[in-house]
Amino acid sequence: MKTNNIEGLTMFEINVLVQQGGKFVIFPNTISKLYKKFKLSNIYFIRPNENTFKYALKHFFLNLSLSCRSIPYGPIYVLKSIYYLFKGGKDYTQDILNELKNNNPLYRPDLQHLNQS
Repeated sequence: MKTNNIEGLTMFEINVLVQQGGKFVIFPNTISKLYKKFKLSNIYFIRPNENTFKYALKHFFLNLSLSCRSIPYGPIYVLKSIYYLFKGGKDYTQDILNELKNNNPLYRPDLQHLNQS
């Protein structure tokens, strides 16, 4: 899965933002094609004091348009989408941080920038 909104951040910066109130959230999507269901989701890093509404609204309309075709569970997925819209997404902060720590991304500072001081 792709994690959005962490481009250019180091592991240290992510940990600091999480301590300040940042979180990783997922907005579940369900796309139905006849009897098959495909569950998709994107991971978003929500910075401290950032509103999740702009991310949740896109997923709500996607669920509303694509999952209603499946009867009887389609409307249930739309209601679930509304629930996560108001809740601010499913919080997966600890799971994502553990995965990032296991992958151990390397921090390579720009030494030219550090030597200029």
